[in-house]
Amino acid sequence: MSGQAERPDLDTEEDNPELEGDNAESSQEVDDAEATLAELQAKADENWDRYLRAAAEIENVRKRASRDVAHARKFALENFGRELLAVKDSLEMGLAAGESADVESLLAGSAATLKILTATLERFGMAELDPEGEPFDPELHEAMTMQPSDVVEPGSVVTVVQKGYTLNGRLLRPARVIVAAEPVAPDTDD
Repeated sequence: MSGQAERPDLDTEEDNPELEGDNAESSQEVDDAEATLAELQAKADENWDRYLRAAAEIENVRKRASRDVAHARKFALENFGRELLAVKDSLEMGLAAGESADVESLLAGSAATLKILTATLERFGMAELDPEGEPFDPELHEAMTMQPSDVVEPGSVVTVVQKGYTLNGRLLRPARVIVAAEPVAPDTDD
């Protein structure tokens, strides 16, 4: 003995007639395994093809969405611009009439133009913030200064310096305001 494990004796077909039947069964098992392997390979090829098609479809959807977003950005203001043309036309008519019109008709024309502009802005979701007399809200208002006042409560808006605007509920520009402070007590030193 050399310390290595010896290989057991294996029966050969010649030595053992029982192995001839096993060989036929083994051949059938190999044929079944090859058929199963072919089925599985066909299924794998089909799944790979479906994956490639799905990946291509996802890429097409991504490209289409990108094109749609670019188109939306490019033409998003189209309707708004069309509506503003009425305001521009009104201003041009006012300028043309300015040379021969009286002050009252110019004021009436300016008021009509402002009304058209306000209606256009409202149609597109823009709202005016005019918070005079309301409590100061730092989310919507920008305090320019504080002024003592006995007309409104301290912390309320006394004067609106510049109106603010929201677009569909989102702040576009804060209202610039003067906020009321405690009224100054008169000096009673005698």
